[in-house]
Amino acid sequence: MSASRKKKSPARPGRTSRRRYEWAKLPDEELLDLRLCDLGLRIEGSPVERPLARLYHELERRGLGFRPHYWIAQEWFSPDGVPGIAIPFYLLHPRLKRLERRFMGEVEGGNVESLMRILRHEAGHAVDTAYRLRRRKAWREIFGPASRRYPRHYRPRPGSRRFVQHLDGWYAQSHPTEDFAETFAVWLKPGSAWRREYAGWPALRKLEYVAEAMEGLRGHRPLVRARHHVEPIGISRRTLREHYAAMVRHYRGDEAEKIDKILGRVFTPRRTRAGQARASAFLRGNAALLRRRVARRLGASEYLVEELLDHLTGRARALRLLVRGEKRRSLRRVERLLVALTAKAQKGVGPWIAL
Repeated sequence: MSASRKKKSPARPGRTSRRRYEWAKLPDEELLDLRLCDLGLRIEGSPVERPLARLYHELERRGLGFRPHYWIAQEWFSPDGVPGIAIPFYLLHPRLKRLERRFMGEVEGGNVESLMRILRHEAGHAVDTAYRLRRRKAWREIFGPASRRYPRHYRPRPGSRRFVQHLDGWYAQSHPTEDFAETFAVWLKPGSAWRREYAGWPALRKLEYVAEAMEGLRGHRPLVRARHHVEPIGISRRTLREHYAAMVRHYRGDEAEKIDKILGRVFTPRRTRAGQARASAFLRGNAALLRRRVARRLGASEYLVEELLDHLTGRARALRLLVRGEKRRSLRRVERLLVALTAKAQKGVGPWIAL
């Protein structure tokens, strides 16, 4: 994009009325037979329009003139060679969110906070691509070679302080390019006190590098200005049924899924009585007790236990689980699960997580 050309920004929320889709009234079994290309989705007037405008504003406040373009795809990604962001289709309508939750157990970016976290992360990938940062010697020395094979699964070290913590699953540990994107996202977040929060961590050097590199990009045009869309749903003849069958196959066998199943047995997704407590609130309320008990039992650091407990709390929140039965019994079962995860983590072994 030339410097003189006006940059495209998301339209102001409220200017476009929310579109009505006839398929929104269909039952799941009929909706699943609809092709992705026939959904007729548009970002304008959708729930993601305002967050995209907010992302552009955050980039501008940081002095970056670059604006990643965006399009609708089957899932989140920012492709190599294209400095843009693919937005998953299910975020554009509440009916599709419900379908996503049915099959995947959660909706990535389903609320504003989660959506902004992912947008900042994907913007990090887009900035990396636009300015070819990964080719810089300092980038490779700090994050590692971007040419490293991208894994199908990764196994994080939950207690490591070499990486920032932004998205769930210790995602920065999956690959050098993800490490950069996560670090960029922490730096970009408005009001981020990253110097204080990561003081004494090896990850602080990564954040300092990002801050220095972004300062050096002020006033510079992107080196890569490709604007095409990769795998847009507008040309996909795959049905929703085929899409979810492929997604379920990919994540089947993932160790994180095993944890979800255990949490599903400890708690319940069904409301059986009035005033039933949320599992995530239950875990937060008992966090100090669980942290002390497990740390003392295994001789582990409370920090490590807390990281794993935060992971369980996030999964319970994503799955919308509720406390069932006697709370004391639920507490014992959570403690057993936490002990098993902490014992593995002490050996430098986290759960296998699918990318």
